[in-house]
Amino acid sequence: MTMTIKEIASLTGVSVATVSNIINNKGRVGEDTRARVEKVIREHHYRPNSVAKNLKTKTSRSIGVIAEDMTVFVMPEIIDGITECCEENDYQILLVNLRLYKKYSDTYYKTNHHRERVKAEIQKLISMQVDGIIYVAAHERVNDVIPKNLPIPVVMAYSFSNRGEVPSIVVNDQGGAEKITEYLLSKKHEKIGVIAGKKESIHTLSRLEGYQRALLRHQIFYDPDLVVYGDWDRQSGHDAMENLMKKSPTAIFAMNDVMAGGVYDWLKEHEMTPGKDVAVVGYDDQVMSAYENPPLTTVGLPLRDIGYKAGEEIIGMLSSGDTYKAESRIDVDCRLCERESVFDYRG
Repeated sequence: MTMTIKEIASLTGVSVATVSNIINNKGRVGEDTRARVEKVIREHHYRPNSVAKNLKTKTSRSIGVIAEDMTVFVMPEIIDGITECCEENDYQILLVNLRLYKKYSDTYYKTNHHRERVKAEIQKLISMQVDGIIYVAAHERVNDVIPKNLPIPVVMAYSFSNRGEVPSIVVNDQGGAEKITEYLLSKKHEKIGVIAGKKESIHTLSRLEGYQRALLRHQIFYDPDLVVYGDWDRQSGHDAMENLMKKSPTAIFAMNDVMAGGVYDWLKEHEMTPGKDVAVVGYDDQVMSAYENPPLTTVGLPLRDIGYKAGEEIIGMLSSGDTYKAESRIDVDCRLCERESVFDYRG
């Protein structure tokens, strides 16, 4: 049976208020008294009743985290960042895995037929008295699954909220694409072919804009014939090379590492060497990129930082008492991962 504060007070000959102050590190307590009380606490393995404490303070110090699908590669690092931030601030997380990609593949991005499921999970979390909710998407897009007029704050991670009062923590995809294009330009590659993702994807649009901005900065004409659209998978990267190589690019920018793998496949089939005959770069810094032959130069997504920032944002809203926030979008910068798939072009 768990010992109560009242029983500790009786055993040590002090008041309940004194025991409470020692447990919560408040008020002035003599060293002898503190040592005596702490000794009893240790000997009887006392643990504070967090439920009672939360009822008194009207806070659970818990954050609900709704993940669209934990099997998608971006998820673990984002969740880890949220967890780290919450641990540092004495919050626990309650994790809900919707398993949407497992159930519907990527069709749910457009249909939003999971909206009612999300609403139900939010109500469950509210009934469990979470202080706030972080919604973590598997793919960046405009997301309208968060109900209006919730009694607790919500933050969107790796997705754009369609409501300004819900903060969105997202990748600076434009900046990442600028960075990798600038790197290729620094190696004297001016004819850079692009294998983009799906045309309607926010990732595709932002990365293409970053590519164009880097070219413009160097006064290089943007040639739309040097851009071929893929489907994010390895085969589409391979297939895109057939048309793209007719333009004789010296470098290929694949908008994810998986399609870059397809570029490697095509080059090797045609007895060409990535990193020697054609420079190749990817995006995402998935584990596979470091094990390609040669290792792939790519852009690292700031996934852990997105999660950590989402945690900071929700805890900041709780500290200030804001259920909603003025329009807020936070772009988190990517990093360049330089490896052996790029060479200095000498003309």
